[in-house]
Amino acid sequence: MNDRQATLRSMLGPVGVWSFALQTHPAAIEQAAATTYEDLGYRAAWFPESIGSKEAFSHAAILLAGSPRIVVATGIANIHARDAAAMVSGARTLAEAYPGRFVLGIGVSHAPSVAKRGGTYGRPIESMTAYLDAMDAADWVGPASAERPPLVLAALGPRMLDLAAERAEGAHPYFVPVEHTRIARERLGPEPVLAVEVTAVLETDRAAGLEVARAFARRYLDSANYANNLRRLGFTDEDIASASERLMDAIVVQGDAAAIAGRVREHLQAGADHVCVQLRAADPTDLSIQGFTEVRDALGAVMGRLTGT
Repeated sequence: MNDRQATLRSMLGPVGVWSFALQTHPAAIEQAAATTYEDLGYRAAWFPESIGSKEAFSHAAILLAGSPRIVVATGIANIHARDAAAMVSGARTLAEAYPGRFVLGIGVSHAPSVAKRGGTYGRPIESMTAYLDAMDAADWVGPASAERPPLVLAALGPRMLDLAAERAEGAHPYFVPVEHTRIARERLGPEPVLAVEVTAVLETDRAAGLEVARAFARRYLDSANYANNLRRLGFTDEDIASASERLMDAIVVQGDAAAIAGRVREHLQAGADHVCVQLRAADPTDLSIQGFTEVRDALGAVMGRLTGT
């Protein structure tokens, strides 16, 4: 394990928060929420960059400025939203201003999103490799002490996982079952950091939980990248087309806080170093403060590892 990988493991801890909801609120509200997550014991907060969302680096700056300790991670910053030199300079600017608190996650995005930006979606491995090469070649005239922050790649398939192991500190899989975490750990090897997103619906009514899970999952099931990954894992076209209960139960854990905590432990036992929990509710702007409190309590000793208690 190299020093940068060890640093990233220490920064993230075992459990974090992953949130779409943060970006739907004014800065002061999301800063207060991030501080509350931090006070609950979650060391890291992840957020996405999608069409119409807050821009990744300015959004990270808002969260970093408004919370005294929490680590902020992009999940992910889109390589089609800025050139490689801008990605490097943005990341190093934040890392210099907030040492040890920013993690850069980058990804190739998806063809429809890239088209909406007016770009061309190329072959993912080739596109990411060329982008990483350009990042390595980028000039930097900021403070010499401003090192690059830890880098993780959005990775699902075997070749992108290989690239994450070779060119980054680790990988950030999203919308995956526990079986993918086992496969990813084997593919990455023991040293790269595996930071896995887990979606959960804190709902004990089965029908209500499935309704929220399916509403959330539909956009991903319609995406070629995610659908192909699920096919590799043995799910059928019918599972994907119907958002079957078998598929929903594997991807989006539904139930009480104990069930969600159980799924987090399964991913950690399967080889994840860090699990970032995304709590979904019928209201997409719900910051889930009570829910994250309940999950924190259910995680018990796992959170104790995070807080040092």
